[in-house]
Amino acid sequence: MGDTLLFEDIFTISQLDPDGKKFDKVSRIVAHSEQFDMDVLLDVNIDIYPLHKGEKFTLALASTLSLDGTMDDGTFDQSNRKSLADKYEYVMYGKVYKYADTESKGPPKVETYVSFGGLLMCLKGDPNNLNSLVLDQRVYLLMRKVG
Repeated sequence: MGDTLLFEDIFTISQLDPDGKKFDKVSRIVAHSEQFDMDVLLDVNIDIYPLHKGEKFTLALASTLSLDGTMDDGTFDQSNRKSLADKYEYVMYGKVYKYADTESKGPPKVETYVSFGGLLMCLKGDPNNLNSLVLDQRVYLLMRKVG
């Protein structure tokens, strides 16, 4: 599973819907990570995966769900074959559509944007933590609540 996981960290939710509630079943979460000092804005279907302010969750990005690292075609089958998704509670599949340097005082930061069928994510932080993500790359987002 060496290069299957592209990123993983534990985040704490600081805000829900900072710009107001736009959709009944979707909330935008704002969270900060513990290990890599990353910030994330993430749209989550709270109808199937409810989240609350103050909760902690593991967020991982992976290139495949195959445990042996074999690339897949992005389709999920119900063969009951073991996969990386078995270790998480919420999984989405999407595409990196924007990668941008940000103006910041101090160390350089980048923003990586991923669309999961219209649910969006912006992951911001040190470029060294996001250098395995490239434009037009297909990725899985995996989440699991902690604690």
